[in-house]
Amino acid sequence: MDQDGHPALPPDSPLMTMTNSFLNDGMLLGLSIPGPRLPYRDPTYYINDGNSVLLVENTLFKVHRSVLTKDKSAFETMFQLSGETDSARSDSSMSAAQEGECDENPIRLHGDTADEFRALLWALYALPHELTLAMSSEADCTQLVNLVRITHKYQFRSIMNWALSALHHYYSRPGALDDILTTTAASSTTTGTVPTLPQTAPPTPGLSTSHPPTLVQLTELAALCERADLLECAVTRWKRLVGEGRDLALALTIGERFNLRPVMGLAYHALMLRGKAHWDAERALTRSQRVRLLAGYYALTKLWDALPGQPPPLTHGARCTSQQRCAKAFGALWRAVLETGTQVLPGLAREDVLGKIMLAESVMKAMVEREIPSQGFLDGMPHCRESALVATTMRMREIKESLADYFSDEF
Repeated sequence: MDQDGHPALPPDSPLMTMTNSFLNDGMLLGLSIPGPRLPYRDPTYYINDGNSVLLVENTLFKVHRSVLTKDKSAFETMFQLSGETDSARSDSSMSAAQEGECDENPIRLHGDTADEFRALLWALYALPHELTLAMSSEADCTQLVNLVRITHKYQFRSIMNWALSALHHYYSRPGALDDILTTTAASSTTTGTVPTLPQTAPPTPGLSTSHPPTLVQLTELAALCERADLLECAVTRWKRLVGEGRDLALALTIGERFNLRPVMGLAYHALMLRGKAHWDAERALTRSQRVRLLAGYYALTKLWDALPGQPPPLTHGARCTSQQRCAKAFGALWRAVLETGTQVLPGLAREDVLGKIMLAESVMKAMVEREIPSQGFLDGMPHCRESALVATTMRMREIKESLADYFSDEF
């Protein structure tokens, strides 16, 4: 009998033999029930002579309160409110530790990551040569993105602007965006990619778990901070992806989300040319987007039918002796150039107005520069040939920039 009055198992019983075997092999000793992870001190920014302890995710930071209140940040107001609250509490309990004075009662920051807060502390405590490195091609772009996010949230205005300038300097370099991923692997499940299993092991203390910023994240950040130069870098990359026929649905979604009309127009146009069967098979497209694609198809088809009879305005040169005759000649030239383009590339779809007008510009340029015969169309406008090319180019740009307007669900 054991101490609880239950009959004891004999040592040679099968259950006792199996239990002893597991213990000898160490199998049961290796089993443990997962519990809450205890916070750990950051190896770099748990500063011994600091006077404020903060908990971000599962990491404890101990820093100087005066450093966090630089740049008229939101921490200044936060610490003032915290001090008033602690003073009120001290009236009832003198023995209780005030918030932020020890590891057991830290100031908790919600909605931030440890990497973001670590990036902020890096900027606040960095040495001059470290800041200089951030403005070079060897900059840590992940750290800079984390820095922009958290400085925007806590209103470190000058640091945020400096970090945005560093990001623009990094990504405006030739080829800097060539290898950037559009989105993370985890968010690519909508395209059929098998997601990877999450890591269950705790991260090494102080080791960054961030991935390089994606094009989507960079676009979001530039739009959030209203940074036009950085946003232009992202838009240029989106345009290139659309031109290569990659990530069209994602480019369309991002374009609509941030009202990036050049990206929207090009993405809609590229998707339209792939045909309705592709729209129906693309799961990332919404019903409204499919409706707009159909509307764009009919609008651009109608535009192409009317375009030959609508030559763009022509600015006559100072030496032009007969503007009426010149305008008539340009109208005939305009129609001929559009028709020549479709003859050169008969495979162009009827609704591919952008492709046709770009081809027409190339034909016009070749005629004006006498690379190909003009077949007498330029004889009636001897002093306005360059103006004809300028007018064609302007019309092409106008169509390209207003492309998104044709894909509207407002009939």
